[in-house]
Amino acid sequence: MSQELDYLSRGVATGRLSRREFLGRATALGLSATFANSLLAGAGEAQTAPQSGGILKAGLQGGGATDSLDPALPAGAPPITFGRCWGEVLMEVTPDNRIEYRIAEEIAASKDVKTWTLKIRKEIQFHNGKEVTPQDVVATLERHSNKESKSGALGILRGIETIKAHGRDVVITLKEPNVDLPYLMTDYHLIIQPNGGKDDPAAGIGAGPYKVTVNEPGVRHGGEKFKDYWQGDKLGHADQIEIIVVNDATARIAALQGNQVHMINRVEPKVVDLVKQVPGVTIQNVTGRGCYLFNMFCDTAPFDNNDLRMALKLALDREQMLDKILRGYGAIGNDFPVNDAYPLFSADVEQRAFDPDQAKFHYQKSGHSGPILLRTSDVAFPGAVDAAQLYQQSCAQAGITLEVKREPGDGYWTEVWQKQPFYASYWTGRSTQDQMYSSAYLSTAEWNDTHFFNEKFDKLLIEARAERDQDKRTNLYREMAIILRDEGGVIVPFFNQFIDATGPGVKGFVKHPARDMCNGYALAQCWLEA
Repeated sequence: MSQELDYLSRGVATGRLSRREFLGRATALGLSATFANSLLAGAGEAQTAPQSGGILKAGLQGGGATDSLDPALPAGAPPITFGRCWGEVLMEVTPDNRIEYRIAEEIAASKDVKTWTLKIRKEIQFHNGKEVTPQDVVATLERHSNKESKSGALGILRGIETIKAHGRDVVITLKEPNVDLPYLMTDYHLIIQPNGGKDDPAAGIGAGPYKVTVNEPGVRHGGEKFKDYWQGDKLGHADQIEIIVVNDATARIAALQGNQVHMINRVEPKVVDLVKQVPGVTIQNVTGRGCYLFNMFCDTAPFDNNDLRMALKLALDREQMLDKILRGYGAIGNDFPVNDAYPLFSADVEQRAFDPDQAKFHYQKSGHSGPILLRTSDVAFPGAVDAAQLYQQSCAQAGITLEVKREPGDGYWTEVWQKQPFYASYWTGRSTQDQMYSSAYLSTAEWNDTHFFNEKFDKLLIEARAERDQDKRTNLYREMAIILRDEGGVIVPFFNQFIDATGPGVKGFVKHPARDMCNGYALAQCWLEA
C-alpha cells in the first residue's frame, strides 16, 4: 500500500491527479479521509511542481555496439530507456498495475473477449510533423505480429487474427479470447511509428517527449525536447536528455558521485550501504517482478536431458546466493519467473531447495560426464560473476564440474543471450503472468531463451487467456508453473529488487515494480531542481 500511496502523492505533486482524485483513491485503499488529507498536505510540502530546463543525464549499464533504435529489438536498459524518451505507446501500466491510456484513449472488448476496439486520440504528432493515425497503429501492430518478425513482442501478439482501422478506431480480432489484451498493449516494444516502422524501423521517429539527436550504440544516446509533445506538462521537463553507457559498476558510481550523471541503474547490493553515504545521493530500490536467472537450452546437449537440468537446479544453494549476492535486496526463486507480485500467483508450489545428494543422483542418471560451461558477464545482472562462482562451488558438492567463463559486456546480448546453451541472464518481468509466459516460454515466442517447447504448457496458457473465473485461472497458472519448474530450462535463484540511485536535485522519481529507472521513464518524467 505504501508504494501506491507514494505514487498517488507524487501524482498530485506533478499534476497527474487532482486533489479529489487523490482522496477518492486513497480512501478506496482503506484510509480515513482525515489521514488521507494529512498525507496530501505532507506530499504538497515535500514535493515541488516540475521545473523545466537543463540537461538530465543517466549512466546506464547494459548497452552494446550492436544496439538498435528499432523498437522490436532492444534487450538492454540503454535502448529501452531511450525508447521511452523518443517513443510513445498505446497505453502504459501504472505502479499499482492499472492501465494508463496514451495514444489510445480507451479500449473495449466484445462479450467473448475476442474482439477489442481501441479509440485513437486525435492531434498527437510524430517528430516529423505528421499526425499519428489509426493506420500507423495498425501498421505497428502488423509489423510486430508478423510471423517473420524478430520483435520481442511477437510471442504476445501471435494470438491476433486481424487488425483493421475503422475511422478513429483500431479493431483487433483474436484467434482465441484473451482477457489480458490491454496489458499486452503496454509492451515496451510497441512504440507507435510512422507506417509502423515498416519503412525505416531504426529511424528513431516517434511521438515521445524527446527527438533523437545523438545515437551512438554502446556509447551514448541523446535527445532534445519535442515542443509539440501532446502531454508536455507531464513528461519531458528537461531541455535535453543524455544516456551514457557505463557498463562497469564502479565507474557508474564514480560518475554519479562526480556529478557527471544525475542517475544510475543497477547499483550492486554489496555496495548499497556505501553509496548511501555519498552526500546528496538517494538509493531508489523497489520490489517487483524482476528475476535473475541461468538459462539452459532444452534442445541442446547436454541440457536436452531433463535429469541433467534437474541436477543443475538441485545443485544451486539459493539461500547462500540470496544472502551473499543480493544482501537482503530480493527474495528466493523457485525455477519459474513468477512471484507474489503477479496477480493470481499460487504461493503453495513447493519450494525447491539445495540438495547435493539428489543433484548427484540426477547427474549420474543423466549419463553426462565432464565439465559444463556457464557463461556470465557483469552486464547479465548485478553480481552475476560472483553468483556464477558461488554456483560453481555448490555444484562441486554434488560432483558436478561447472566451468565459468566471464564474457565481455559489449556484445553479451547479441553474442551470448539466445546464442549460447547455458548463460546468466535476467527478466524485468511483465504486467501479467500471461504476458511473461507468452514472451519467453510459449513454444512460438521470439524470445524463448531456454528453447522450451511443451505442448501441454502451451495448451494451458491458451486456456488461461480465455478463463474469466479467477480461481480456475489461478489453478491453470499453478499447473503451468509446476511444469516449467520441473521440466523447463530456466533456473531462478532469486527475484531481485530494482536498485537505482539519483544524485542531488533530481526530483520526480517514481519507483515502479515493472522495471528499473521508473519503468524506463526516469529521464522523461524527472527534472532537476533549480
